[in-house]
Amino acid sequence: MNIVETELKGVLILKPDVFKDDRGYFLEAYNCKRYGEFGIPDNFVQDNISRSIKGTIRGLHYQVGEFAQGKLCEVLYGKVKDVAVDLRKSSPTFGKYTAAILSDENHHQIWIPEGFAHGFSVLSDEAIFHYKCTNFYSKEHERAIFYADPDIAIDWETDTPLVSPKDLQAKFFKDIGLDIF
Repeated sequence: MNIVETELKGVLILKPDVFKDDRGYFLEAYNCKRYGEFGIPDNFVQDNISRSIKGTIRGLHYQVGEFAQGKLCEVLYGKVKDVAVDLRKSSPTFGKYTAAILSDENHHQIWIPEGFAHGFSVLSDEAIFHYKCTNFYSKEHERAIFYADPDIAIDWETDTPLVSPKDLQAKFFKDIGLDIF
């Protein structure tokens, strides 16, 4: 496995070893001992899967307080641009983002620890997105930042974004206030 540190301390791109032959391929998608060596915890309590069509943008989501979440993300089918935004006030990269292309061809994963907002855009006709969470979903602790926030200026690589009504009502980064990490 190859691990790539991003410009946001703690956010990692994981490139698992993929063993291919005439039958297809095999890869180890998670191993608590090996992933733990890179600082990824082994306390995953919930797995989520979403199916989305091209142009869909989901995010930028995060949870606060005792329900803050770390996420280990991968694409089972298709291709997405996955984004993490640093919400740690004391971080030198506060308000900055990093992005990675995850696909069923490259098999890359991204580890996003607590203290970051997360979102993705679908670049293929369809994508099935899977992520493991270190904490349970809590509607009361759920927050979101507007996907097209000009202060963050993410290039989602889509000209026709499909965004949920809930995400269209998300706050701008400058307005999220003290309710962050």
